[in-house]
Amino acid sequence: MPPIPGSGLAKGLAVTLRTMTKKTVTEQYPDVQPDLPPRTRGVIGLFEENCTVCMLCARECPDWCIYIDSHKETVPAATPGGRDRSRNVLDRFAIDFSLCMYCGICIEVCPFDALFWSPEFEYSETDIRDLTHERDKLREWMWTVPAPPALDPGAEEPKELAAARKTADKLAAQQEATGPEATGPEATGREATGPEQEGRE
Repeated sequence: MPPIPGSGLAKGLAVTLRTMTKKTVTEQYPDVQPDLPPRTRGVIGLFEENCTVCMLCARECPDWCIYIDSHKETVPAATPGGRDRSRNVLDRFAIDFSLCMYCGICIEVCPFDALFWSPEFEYSETDIRDLTHERDKLREWMWTVPAPPALDPGAEEPKELAAARKTADKLAAQQEATGPEATGPEATGREATGPEQEGRE
């Protein structure tokens, strides 16, 4: 059956009429901040205490926009006769957001959870050179990083929690097996002294 002449125009007008009758919802930005999803890729925050200067993030960055400088520092031995150790100390950690393409590779490859996504996106500058954020600025973005979402109730328990729970259950079973009577001198394997010993003699 051939289409009725003008049916396409009628369908288009019907969509227009339906849209015209709907209430318009406009977010009055910047007076009203948008409700961003928790996994929004806004800006990268640095938790400096976790950084070991392993350079993985800088090596894996496809844009080479991460700049890291460090120096080695000798740590004295903790025990007499021990060997002194050396550690890397972070001097500079900067990200050039004029080059960054927000792929998130640096956050994924960081083995010590030193980089995080923050939903903040209002950091435009009039000078492109100001888009290179040093570690102090990156640290400020950490305070806007949202808390991680709750685990899926049906998900498998993390290995660390499972191991800790197993150890705690084992200790509880040992305490129940010994019983409350094992709290006296018999539990320690030491002989009683004082009046009790004199009474036995």
